[in-house]
Amino acid sequence: MNHTSLHEIARALVAPGKGLLAADESVGTAGKRLTAVGLENTEELRRQYRDIFLTPPGIGQYLSGVILFDETFRQRAATGVSFVEQLQREGVLPGIKVEFSTVPLVNFPGEEVTEGLDGLAGRLKEYATGGCKFTKWRAVIRIGKGMPSKVCLEDNARELARYAAESQAAGMVPIPEPEVLLEGRHSLARAERVTTKTLKTVFKLLKDYRVDLKGLVLKSSMVLAGDHHKVQSTPEEVAEATVRTLKASVPADVPGIVFLSGGQSPERATANLQAIAKYKDQVPWRLSFSYARALQGSALEVWRGKPENMAAAQQEFLRRLKLVAAAREGKYEPAMENA
Repeated sequence: MNHTSLHEIARALVAPGKGLLAADESVGTAGKRLTAVGLENTEELRRQYRDIFLTPPGIGQYLSGVILFDETFRQRAATGVSFVEQLQREGVLPGIKVEFSTVPLVNFPGEEVTEGLDGLAGRLKEYATGGCKFTKWRAVIRIGKGMPSKVCLEDNARELARYAAESQAAGMVPIPEPEVLLEGRHSLARAERVTTKTLKTVFKLLKDYRVDLKGLVLKSSMVLAGDHHKVQSTPEEVAEATVRTLKASVPADVPGIVFLSGGQSPERATANLQAIAKYKDQVPWRLSFSYARALQGSALEVWRGKPENMAAAQQEFLRRLKLVAAAREGKYEPAMENA
């Protein structure tokens, strides 16, 4: 294991002014995106959908890395160049989602654990040989009556830690993603308590498994009230709760934290990131983003599977990307949405 290389890659992933595109939807999830705009879920349409986001010239100005799905790792752009090579040409680090699906946690109704450790070492070797520099693994934490349980938190944290250790052994930076879901009626205060406990549990297990914290990047939820809670938080409240949580649970050795959008609207995810960025000089980590729908949704609406709309869709993607990158630096204003 080359710790120096891992440290350099981790720092590059949270380079100033840049963030990550989470283009790692599974076949089923990508199909839902396509169906929403009246398209079939075919491999060719999924490839064209990826072309919108992975081939625009200049994306390296705003993206440090892109998380790919296994199918996308093997696909080629319309030019015939592999998506991995296309990203490399733009100076963007290719990464890969390595977990499988979640399964019910037996005896704990409503809770899940993520599968994917079986055969992981072999898959990691293939991805590393194919040009990937980092990996991602998502765990799902749900807030509800009696949830999350201690067993759910510990089981998912153990999976994340084992994955992270395997990833580093293969020479790739792990991005553990314990996602505290937005769905629910929970308050901001409860979300803060759960997210803090989740992250503390994850980092305890990461240390137990001797994972090099300087050679990973955390992907975290923002602290948000549930989407069905009667009071929705302001960006300032979200930022305060999120930063308190991180200070209480994330070791200073971690080089950076990237936030997921987690079902927020593009505008809300951008405004909340802007509010969090105001604390960037008060914390030891670089704070950035790893968005999917919050970057892709509006471009998909423009494209709708029509070749003549591809250029306009890519321009819309770049517009959204510039706004989020500006928010990451604390330079976003709502008026920019209509500029």
